[in-house]
Amino acid sequence: MTTVYDFEAHDIAGKPIRLADARGRVLLIVNTASACGFTPQFEGLEKLWKSYGEKGLTVIGFPSNQFGQQDPGNNDEIASFCQLNYGVSFPMMAKVEVNGAGAHPLWKWLTSEKKGILGTQGIKWNFTKFLVGRDGEVIARYAPTDKPESLVKDIEAALAA
Repeated sequence: MTTVYDFEAHDIAGKPIRLADARGRVLLIVNTASACGFTPQFEGLEKLWKSYGEKGLTVIGFPSNQFGQQDPGNNDEIASFCQLNYGVSFPMMAKVEVNGAGAHPLWKWLTSEKKGILGTQGIKWNFTKFLVGRDGEVIARYAPTDKPESLVKDIEAALAA
């Protein structure tokens, strides 16, 4: 059986990261973009990270340029933007594709584990979020319109499990 812990990715600085190193933590995995109407959600994601990080939550951002070309910068530019504009201190990964043949294996798995509205598998837009339990299984998928603060009850339940 596959869990989130079977995947690896590169952080925004290019260092390989094994998600197995987060074993036992609750993960909130989000595809992000720097020039999207939902970009202000970085602030809410950072608040979740600061509020619940010590309790076992890790927020992980994956920039993607697949939706309206809204994250065209390189990884250094994206990291600088997130830090300067939103004080992002949660882990940001290297830019990836989240849909299609070139989608990162983690995103292929996430979208197969929890389908979207009407059973769609693909990511529809920036700031789609996946909540993963301490066991490495996907608990829930949230739409880009779901603000980070609206996830608090689910996050608290996952942390308590």
